[in-house]
Amino acid sequence: MTKALRSTRVLTPAGLAPATVLVDEERISAVRGWSEVSSNLPPGADLVDFGDRVLLPGLVDTHVHINDPGRSEWEGFETATKAAAAGGVTTLVDMPLNCVPETTDVPALEAKRVAAQGNAFVDWAAWGGVVPGNADSIESLARAGVPGFKCFLIHSGIDGFAWVDEADLRMALARLRGTGLPLLAHAEIAGPIDAATKKLNEAGADWRMYSTFLASHPDAAEVDAIALLIRLAEEFQTPVHIVHLSSARALPLLAAARERGVPVTVETCAQYLWFAAEDIPDGATEFKCAPPIRDATNRGKLWKALEDGQIDMVTTDHSPCPPQMKHRETGRFDEAWGGISNLGVALPVMWTAMQQRSLKLGRSSNIEGIGEWMASAPAQLAGLAGRKGAIVPGADADFAVFDPEAAWTVTPGDLHFRHKLSPYLGAKLRGRVIETWLRGVRIFFAGNFSDEARGREQVRP
Repeated sequence: MTKALRSTRVLTPAGLAPATVLVDEERISAVRGWSEVSSNLPPGADLVDFGDRVLLPGLVDTHVHINDPGRSEWEGFETATKAAAAGGVTTLVDMPLNCVPETTDVPALEAKRVAAQGNAFVDWAAWGGVVPGNADSIESLARAGVPGFKCFLIHSGIDGFAWVDEADLRMALARLRGTGLPLLAHAEIAGPIDAATKKLNEAGADWRMYSTFLASHPDAAEVDAIALLIRLAEEFQTPVHIVHLSSARALPLLAAARERGVPVTVETCAQYLWFAAEDIPDGATEFKCAPPIRDATNRGKLWKALEDGQIDMVTTDHSPCPPQMKHRETGRFDEAWGGISNLGVALPVMWTAMQQRSLKLGRSSNIEGIGEWMASAPAQLAGLAGRKGAIVPGADADFAVFDPEAAWTVTPGDLHFRHKLSPYLGAKLRGRVIETWLRGVRIFFAGNFSDEARGREQVRP
């Protein structure tokens, strides 16, 4: 049966306008203007009218740690994908390092596929991993359908997912050249961090202070890593993607590289656009992530770069762990696991921040950026353009129904990931996801989830 989803505010690539979206089976069959369809629905069509709520494309989050199989006590497919659905995210791409086994060969990918069966409430894909010694697995993982590969230039925190040096990067890029598959990189190098940490320890710095943790991760660690990655992307003419950019000091390097036609893209995360270092309480280890949250001046530069198109997309880097690994009892940032739990709140966080920023700059905020930064651009990165991330004919009928005026405060009951320790608890937000649709079926409605886990793996052709 054809469904007709109607709203006075539908976000398509042409912008926000009244429209009706026709859905046949799992895909969008047509997008019609308001006047075209108001009295001319297909025979037997089931009309769903959302009034003036915004109909967004289902969001795509390409930086999530599901931790399944092997560390499902940290998260798992069921809780991660339910949290995603509650936030309007209909496609997740899982990072390869926090599962056991790590996704560095085809047998590990197959183990992940088994773990996802019957447990995924949204669609998903899995990045392959690049670690020392697995260069020969890159081609087989690509044939198995991964959308790209992730590496670290510094210790990942997981012993089974070791960091790579320039020689390893060269071997990986040589194998990826010509495939179109991107290499995603955690862009920090150890030298500046080790030197800063040694100096802090020699001075007897207090590791309960957020300022100490921030000083241990200087901007140079990111800038130097990004300079290396740009050089290699230019040499090999192979796409490189910088994940979770936190330092605005790297922006001139990235801008110059783009002007030269270097195939480099970059993301930042909602936490870097929302929080500021000077506001983080000492001992509040739920804020620890790497690279770190920097100061408000840096945050403003990231926002400007995002608005100017220098930053391509916004992800969550949802990286949960059991609460005891955050060491809240001691509050020591050097001992705590680095990762922020935030899956499901990024859309209202971004919308609230956009409105606050627009008020300061004396302009009107618009929601078109959300569709680009959190849906179409990440879909493009993951090889899902045309299928995910946009309300266009032929795409999957994935939607987030968003009330941009809803005002609410984040409580533990609003968080659907496994462990409810998050720096967003208590945040006062504007805008809320009311419904989420996956391939033509409502999977989240007014706080409740569908009974069926309908998520499927999205394999890159």
